[in-house]
Amino acid sequence: MSMVAWEMLTYIGTVAFAMSGSISAMEEEYDILGVYALGLVTAFGGGILRNLVIDASTLALWEQGDLLVTALVASSVVYFAPKLWADHVRKWIFFDAVGLAAFAIQGALLAAQKQLPLAAIIAAALLTGCGGGVIRDILARRKPLVFREEVYGVWAMLGGLVVAMGFGETGWEMYALFAGLLALRMWSVRKGWRLPKRSFQSGLSGLAKREA
Repeated sequence: MSMVAWEMLTYIGTVAFAMSGSISAMEEEYDILGVYALGLVTAFGGGILRNLVIDASTLALWEQGDLLVTALVASSVVYFAPKLWADHVRKWIFFDAVGLAAFAIQGALLAAQKQLPLAAIIAAALLTGCGGGVIRDILARRKPLVFREEVYGVWAMLGGLVVAMGFGETGWEMYALFAGLLALRMWSVRKGWRLPKRSFQSGLSGLAKREA
């Protein structure tokens, strides 16, 4: 596995998710503590959940001083200099898509290195790519994006499947997979793709109409 590409995806994902969480906090009018808190949990929450599931060390977080500083800097940019990014990308969804693609690949590769089965590799990709976002959405008092009808977690699972098939070991394969997942996520947003959903509310209303 290319360690250069691995490190690059790590920093890309950390910055993207830290900014995504911080932007969400500012949209909800949280104070500066909330901005930093959401930035950190979005950047590192998915990795912690993944490590719990695949029996990896959760203490590794505290050994990643450079990444913690990187996340804090990214959150500071959002809070203190919003015009540096807001004039170009006004939606946090872009940063979330970048983090999703980068971390889904990372989670899958880590599980594959531990020679875990296919289901575990896909689960690791899903948790790493989406776990931080779930925590962010809960703290921001939103419905978690991955559980809504929008095509979101599917792309993380697809990345896990591709890695499980043996793609993603070299640097160019990692970058190609990252670009592909990011493009698919943003394309699904642009086209408004949705997963099917049903609710008891709609079912009960339909039953009432038939009985009437």
